[in-house]
Amino acid sequence: MKIKRVWEMPNSKTFMINCIKKLILKYIKEKDIVIDPFANESSIKIFLPKCQYISNDLDGDFKTDYNMEAQEFMKLIKNETANVVLYDPPYSGRQVSECYKRLGKTVNMEDTNSGYWTKFKKQISRITKPNGVVISFGWNSNGIGKKYGFEIIEILLVAHGGGHYDTICVVEKKIQTRLQCG
Repeated sequence: MKIKRVWEMPNSKTFMINCIKKLILKYIKEKDIVIDPFANESSIKIFLPKCQYISNDLDGDFKTDYNMEAQEFMKLIKNETANVVLYDPPYSGRQVSECYKRLGKTVNMEDTNSGYWTKFKKQISRITKPNGVVISFGWNSNGIGKKYGFEIIEILLVAHGGGHYDTICVVEKKIQTRLQCG
């Protein structure tokens, strides 16, 4: 596993941070199917003209392919479709709550507890092709995990200085198609 730490200015648009954009582009090949369930303004799309980039964001102000709850969006994706999944969800329950409230949506305990992220891991495992790659972004290095058939191949720690949390980027490869029990 490769681990690297760099410093770059923070940006709420994760994929516009230069080292993160380079990391993403390193793992996407021409004609790949890329799934982005939390696409924001889809800023990475302009760098992927020869890929099938399928984007979603709950916020209808963003010009994504879909504007749905991410769970519902991922249910539309067939099994083992994605070569690459970009998983850049809200990083904490507080961020989920703030996003929902900003959009006038109701927030409940299910939306802010750890089960919220577990549902995404199951869906991501289902939609990712064998040997496909998931790049996760957040404040921890958990990624999708061995339980869901993935192994970590690279971690990029992006320090932002001051009181900013690091952005932790975890690149994982799908090594098995059947989920482990337990």
